[in-house]
Amino acid sequence: MTGSLRSDTQETVLRGTPVVPGVGYGPVIRPGRRPDVPIDTSVIDDTARGAELERFRTAASTVSTRLRGRAELATGAASEVLSANAAMAQDRGWIRAAEKLIAAGSPASSATDAATEQFTAMFEKVGGLMAERVTDLRDIRDRVIAEILGVPEPGVPVPAVPSVLFADDLAPADTAGLDATLVVGLATSLGGPTSHTAIIARQLGIACIVAVAGLDDIAEGTPALVDGGTGLIVLQPDTTSAVEQVAAAKAELDRVSQWSGPGATADGHAVDILANVQDGAGARAARNSAADGIGLFRTELCFLDRDTEPTVDEQAEIYGQVLEAFEGHKVVVRTLDAGSDKPLRFANHADEANPALGIRGIRIAEQDRGILYRQLDGIAAAAKATGSSPWVMAPMIATAAEAAAFAADVRERGLKPGVMIEVPAAALLAEHILEHVDFLSIGTNDLAQYTMAADRMSSQLAALTDPWQPAVLALVAHTAKAGAAAGKPVGVCGEAAADPLLACVLVGLGITSLSAASAAIAHVGAKLSTVTLDQCKEAAGAALRTDSSTAARAAVGAILN
Repeated sequence: MTGSLRSDTQETVLRGTPVVPGVGYGPVIRPGRRPDVPIDTSVIDDTARGAELERFRTAASTVSTRLRGRAELATGAASEVLSANAAMAQDRGWIRAAEKLIAAGSPASSATDAATEQFTAMFEKVGGLMAERVTDLRDIRDRVIAEILGVPEPGVPVPAVPSVLFADDLAPADTAGLDATLVVGLATSLGGPTSHTAIIARQLGIACIVAVAGLDDIAEGTPALVDGGTGLIVLQPDTTSAVEQVAAAKAELDRVSQWSGPGATADGHAVDILANVQDGAGARAARNSAADGIGLFRTELCFLDRDTEPTVDEQAEIYGQVLEAFEGHKVVVRTLDAGSDKPLRFANHADEANPALGIRGIRIAEQDRGILYRQLDGIAAAAKATGSSPWVMAPMIATAAEAAAFAADVRERGLKPGVMIEVPAAALLAEHILEHVDFLSIGTNDLAQYTMAADRMSSQLAALTDPWQPAVLALVAHTAKAGAAAGKPVGVCGEAAADPLLACVLVGLGITSLSAASAAIAHVGAKLSTVTLDQCKEAAGAALRTDSSTAARAAVGAILN
């Protein structure tokens, strides 16, 4: 549970869900306010509506172009979510809703606000991954309205001294632009361990805590210590103690930065430590880390802003850039994980009551096998052109029959087939699925959400979607055991793989590879190098015997720390 308490030194302590390890200390800063939308009940004259419509379209296009430009300058998760938001600013449904209001006489700024509220109400009602888009869409609204009104773009102020940032939640465009030398800690009252804010903060290496109760009451300028490893925020801490904790964390970071691989425990048990990427630029950036290869190439993120399906040749060119960046190394390509929070315009997604449980991932192929076939042809062409042998896996597999059909399509093109384990049914039937494929990769973000029946973006449910939940770890253990029995590798490519302590538990459960954001690779590798396989197994057993994520963390910490 999150909340606050008084410590022995009378310092106020807030608790949240730890996301990114590290310690940051400084005065509290907060994001700027959203632009005020003038209350205007007048109806625009018919002759002026065309110009008002153009104001809106120009503003939306400008915001989309600006975000896309920032995406091109960013890497990793930051680039991914900025690209997704750029596409959202041009979402046809949202654009049409605003245009309809303007055509009826609403001013552009009011129409933008009203259209956004229509969509956020719908997303919140649907819940699941769709609820994740609410913060992003409201950020788009604020930027478009600011552009219409000719006022400065909303965002996070640049502090004069190293500071900690407190907010309800942060839009990806704000998080991706943070300067990690000035924003040294981050805490939000909303969000979960797999929110965009958390994922980008990990890439930037900023200590981060989410789902913190009582955060809204803290005034700007209050000295605060943020410990992203424990989930604790100390307000007005003893200065000497705070400085010492920051120094100790920096010394640990310096030690971690010296780790250069390959992945292995202290007694030599090999573990592939891989990178998650979204395009060629991300793969080239990952080469600067100690990654052994790529454990998750998120192909759908290359095409979020496309109105039409890319040709086989276009896809081969994009995939080839990633294969070339890690020539001679393991590269795992995931086929389109589209739908729900990542709709592709050319996939013709139907409106669904609950998209997170609807037509997404491999299920799109059931409606149009051609999309899957053309993607596999593009991957095969890229493999031939680069002389590579990529592994290819499908998302959202729920049955052995789905795995068998996918594996046949992949093998037909001379590629190595595997599947994602994100659905509890797939984890429980892993031994049957392994009869058809050569490897498994566990996506702990969705596995936790579906196992715990909890929206992974809900701050109120963040404790349930924590990958430390014993029920989630039990499914990981079952899957890993099936892999060992079949003599086939089982990896983890969800955010759980980026948690150094949890990574040790996963290895103890039998996981053979860990794939995470490039910024987390050294942390995970360095931690593994300090523990033996027997210690990992002991920690894993201890975690499985607990009844909560909090108890699991404590039990493992007592063994490995």
